[in-house]
Amino acid sequence: MWRPEERIKWKPDPGTWPDAETAARSELFSPVTIGPLELAQRTWVPAMVPWRATDDGFVTPEVIGWYERFAMGEPGAIVVEATGIRDIPSGPLLRIGNDRFIDGLKDLVAAVRRASGGKTKLFIQLIDFLAIKRRPDPEKFFARFLEITDRHRKAIGGEDWPEEKIRAHLAGLDDEAIDGVLTPRELDSLRQGHRERVTDTHLPHIEELPKVLPGLFADAARRAEAAGFDGVELHYAHAYTMASMLSALNDREDGYGGPRENRVRLPLEVFKAVRGAVSGNFAVGCRYLADDCVEGGNTVEDAAWFGAEFAEAGFDFLSLSRGGRFEDAAQPKVGEAAYPYTGPSGYECMPQYVSDEFGPFGRNVAPAEAIHDAVRATGNRTPIVVTGGIHGFEQAERILASGKADIIGLARQSLADPDWFRKVKTGYGDEVTVCVYSNYCEALDQKHVQVTCNLWDRVKLDEPDVAMTVDGKRRLTAPRWERDLPQAGDETGKEEIDA
Repeated sequence: MWRPEERIKWKPDPGTWPDAETAARSELFSPVTIGPLELAQRTWVPAMVPWRATDDGFVTPEVIGWYERFAMGEPGAIVVEATGIRDIPSGPLLRIGNDRFIDGLKDLVAAVRRASGGKTKLFIQLIDFLAIKRRPDPEKFFARFLEITDRHRKAIGGEDWPEEKIRAHLAGLDDEAIDGVLTPRELDSLRQGHRERVTDTHLPHIEELPKVLPGLFADAARRAEAAGFDGVELHYAHAYTMASMLSALNDREDGYGGPRENRVRLPLEVFKAVRGAVSGNFAVGCRYLADDCVEGGNTVEDAAWFGAEFAEAGFDFLSLSRGGRFEDAAQPKVGEAAYPYTGPSGYECMPQYVSDEFGPFGRNVAPAEAIHDAVRATGNRTPIVVTGGIHGFEQAERILASGKADIIGLARQSLADPDWFRKVKTGYGDEVTVCVYSNYCEALDQKHVQVTCNLWDRVKLDEPDVAMTVDGKRRLTAPRWERDLPQAGDETGKEEIDA
């Protein structure tokens, strides 16, 4: 992963933990309305992909165990991982592109309800993404994948050469010479791996995205409601289809690219279709970028404008992220695919403890405030969810009390300690396992293996019925909070603590 050149090493500082009485009076543990729903507290576990589904997208016991463990901490809301809306293979990622996935998702919902005692609302994140290929071996790229054109022939003086000779000649050129022969897209396909863009409108399936996506998202949302979820989060963030439609880099010429007014059309049309497919008791919001963090991409000003448009359209919540784009991703190894969290924009999405003068904690708060202000200026009170390195009660409370956001999302911190919410609320904050922001979890995600946290994945492995990773080396979920476990000669447990 890319790191800032300053290489300053930061340590988390959660500050003072509240006693139970102080927590009870806090903004953080007060209720908040999200469209038709009320969260019991202003805490939020954002979507994280744990790589536990089957290869064809079904819920597994390991998926259920992952969300059940978060639910034991009783946050205000949990968002289930990015779940594909198309009925196509996508590896061990959850899918919702067909009714056959509903039963497994029902089991997931039921498990979260039981584990949280009904205190946690459950959303599912709906995503669409375009095709991306692994970085090819250069020899194979020139022999098989590159489409030879007259421009290539002219560039190397081989107008009369047979195609086989042209391919062999190109394969023998050095990098500097190749730079002068191939187009930027061809160079990207050679050095990063071929990747479809929303601007590839010469491809029929890309041209038709505005016609196809509203229906796909709407059908997925209908299935989500049938499975028992409380709402959906439309994935308009990072490197995927909808974020790319929103981005200033989208220059489609069909009325869906160019000016902001055009780029917001499809996200609004998707929302309208989804809203029309579900009941009035079902919440519909989105996650989008407060800043693309790449050259030529959306700025905070753009994001504030989009936030106002989303609020006016009736979105029930807006959850903010930043960066995580393909445009500045690090070059993958041959045979591997580009990963959008390896460049500077990826760092902004998941900043590590090795950072710059600002540090990794709260980098998205100021942009969130600008978006919050823009939404309020429309007269709407659409809740804004802010995430990014927030790990202490005092920091969260300051953000809420100063009106910078309405809900606090804790992703890596909740992975480090799923009981953060209950511990802090009941006055046991000093027992929180604080995330160190090493991005151990992110490195596992990049490898597409089961995500765990190094603060707990190799402890208490001898506990009965511990679920283990496929290699048998790491536990899949955090150990239970000691105060939840039966004590010798004592019946103290979860219910008494919560009481």
